[in-house]
Amino acid sequence: MTEKTADYEIGKSFPIDLNPLYEKYQRVDELTVSPDGEKVAALVKTDSGFSVMVNGESWPEDFELAWHLRYLPDGRLYLFARINDLWTVVVDGQPWEETFEYIWNPQVSGDGKKLAVLFKKDDNYGVAVEGHPWENGFLSIRDYAISFDGLRTAATVQTEALAEADIFGFAEGVWSLAVDGQVWDKKYINVWKPIFSRDGQKVAAEVRPEMYGYTLAVNGQEWPDKYGCVWEPLFRPDNDNLVAPVKHSGGWGIAENGQLLWKKNYNQLWKLQFSPDGKRLAATVSPQFGRWTIAVDDKPWWQTFEDMVLEPVFSPSGDRVAACVKDKGWWNIAVDGQSWPNHYDVIWSPVFSPDGKRIAAKAESGGKYLILLDGRAGKNRFDKLWEPVFSPDGEKILVRGINDNKYVREIVPVGDL
Repeated sequence: MTEKTADYEIGKSFPIDLNPLYEKYQRVDELTVSPDGEKVAALVKTDSGFSVMVNGESWPEDFELAWHLRYLPDGRLYLFARINDLWTVVVDGQPWEETFEYIWNPQVSGDGKKLAVLFKKDDNYGVAVEGHPWENGFLSIRDYAISFDGLRTAATVQTEALAEADIFGFAEGVWSLAVDGQVWDKKYINVWKPIFSRDGQKVAAEVRPEMYGYTLAVNGQEWPDKYGCVWEPLFRPDNDNLVAPVKHSGGWGIAENGQLLWKKNYNQLWKLQFSPDGKRLAATVSPQFGRWTIAVDDKPWWQTFEDMVLEPVFSPSGDRVAACVKDKGWWNIAVDGQSWPNHYDVIWSPVFSPDGKRIAAKAESGGKYLILLDGRAGKNRFDKLWEPVFSPDGEKILVRGINDNKYVREIVPVGDL
């Protein structure tokens, strides 16, 4: 949500009664709310197929089948729909001109303005952005990425067919990376997780050039060293250097442009995240078997957790780090190594205020949803709730929730949450 689309007038709400939808239609699925909270949409089953309702008003056309109703960051509403036995994307009621045998795995560009999907057409696979598919199709497709501005895409693709049980052909490599539909020169046993630099000029991926060796490749050029394994890489936002978790010397570390960056060896290491200015690097690590935590610039938090630690989240200034943690079956938020009091059935990713002083998160407890603020539980419980959004000054929170089939949008001062 951008500032220009948000209305942060305290107490303003949009009560919308959803009960008439449940009374009128056979099914009501995939309730979703716009980023500014002013629209609530639902996919409904009609006598002739499926339709979309937005604030009680229907789109003009019904669809044979439909799924994955979502709002884009820029406020557009889209879904996957089958029309005349073929699938396409419908945005704000308008279908893409291009149709496909199937579409899946949507991704949104970093600037929030471009939508991409994977597709199958004429028994070939590719990527389509805003309705424009690759000209070249491939035998199979797996991971893919879209650049920040949405102008470029890259995907791991199978370039040659393999006969059943052709282990020698597999060992020679039939996978590569296609960038904007054009394949790198070299083929690999496996390729995973492409990623673009911020300016879109570089694309990197995990590659397996030999049976027992893994490394990273940037614009088709491999790092010189091979490793026991590698995980998803990340470009620095300030200079486009590539960093990645690598397995070496019996443990895991981080390499930058092929050179080891962190000195410590961890039992496991992944989920790299840079601070917005690129000067700090955090990762989810296992310092010892069965324990997890966050390490920032190779310094693990003192507190560890038994079950799981998700990706680190930096504050806008980069001086604070938070993460979802799970310990002994319960979820919580940890900030700079200290977990919040209490625990919850489920918890969602922490959200920093623009000044980094406050942290909010959505949580589930006892079948109800609530908002947490700096470890304190909000007063209200909801049947359904969307993640909180801070106002630009960090003094208010946009709350979007449903109780008793009534949707309410409300702006709450942080002190009154």
